[in-house]
Amino acid sequence: METSQQSAHALRAPLRHRAVGPSGRGQDVALIECDPRFTGHLSRPLAHRPESVGHARRIARSVLSAWHIDENAAHSVLLVVSELVTNAVEHAQPPLALHLCREKADRRVWVGITDGGPSVQDGPRASSRAHDERGRGLVIVEALAAAHGIDRHVGGTTHWARLPVVYGARG
Repeated sequence: METSQQSAHALRAPLRHRAVGPSGRGQDVALIECDPRFTGHLSRPLAHRPESVGHARRIARSVLSAWHIDENAAHSVLLVVSELVTNAVEHAQPPLALHLCREKADRRVWVGITDGGPSVQDGPRASSRAHDERGRGLVIVEALAAAHGIDRHVGGTTHWARLPVVYGARG
């Protein structure tokens, strides 16, 4: 399994973007610029609330469709998006951003969720669960991804996964 240190070839230096945080004031969000080998790229800020999981899935579903990703492969990517956004909402500080990059030559999609770093306390959903019910999302990510990891940078953390995909007839 590839680690975050080995992922350096997949990314360039993070870019900065202003997003509105929960206080209503602007906060910096790191946006990822993909390596030139990637043929498609999207970065979107997300609100730091549970409803953002569904919003991130809708964004990702639209992008994957435009990239002509096979339905089964898209399902895996969407599940990883859901798990990573859920973890960020429950265990990290704002701001929050979704990143998708498509590497057509190697038939992979890179998913990244950037957050403001670890939160002092868990969100209400995580804190209401028994200890043995936690961590299942990362098991799912590990099972679906060819590689995954964490990159810590100024202003936050990016949790990422790289998944193999199949393109449809027009991809």
